[in-house]
Amino acid sequence: MKVLVLGAEGQMGRRLVTEALYRKCEVIVLMREPALLGQEHAALEVRAGDLLAPGAIASAAAGCDAILSAFGSEPGEAPLLPEAMRLTIEGAQAAGVDRLIVVGGSGTLLTAPGVRLMDGPDYPEELLPLAQAHADAYEVLAQSELEWTYASPAAWIEPGRRTGNFRVGMSLLVTDDEGHSRISVEDFAAAVIDELDDPNFIRARFTVAY
Repeated sequence: MKVLVLGAEGQMGRRLVTEALYRKCEVIVLMREPALLGQEHAALEVRAGDLLAPGAIASAAAGCDAILSAFGSEPGEAPLLPEAMRLTIEGAQAAGVDRLIVVGGSGTLLTAPGVRLMDGPDYPEELLPLAQAHADAYEVLAQSELEWTYASPAAWIEPGRRTGNFRVGMSLLVTDDEGHSRISVEDFAAAVIDELDDPNFIRARFTVAY
């Protein structure tokens, strides 16, 4: 399978590249500063470019089977998320790529029917703009006719180990017996590539946690 990865500047996007290569995918990366990726592989092609530039995604995605987007993991990029989502969808359509998997946020996951994690009293106030931007971008994605999937991490995600052992949910936040919701970046990337290899959430969202 040949995939285009967007947002490889961040730790999530970088790990998606690693996991996709591990699964024997051909990987194209589009990023503003290719030297920042710090990876080399016979099946990896890194292209210099800005996904927000007209036609950039369509050009990079030509001949790909799917697009994986981890764009917007940094708080400073929050205002760009909905527009980046529109450009990604337009780029996929122009390139004839139907499959799009987007790594989003956890703030819109439900802690109870009708109650989002981001609306809770303990949700960090400084993260609310990013959570709302992810929510807005999700609404753009949900209106797309592509075979999209939206992947939300657990409430707490950080670098760790790739265990391959985690639980999968949909719109409800997944927690352990003590009420904690966490996942490693490595296992979350594995879950995303699992969905690429064996689609179970077409035009739907899913989440994973221990």
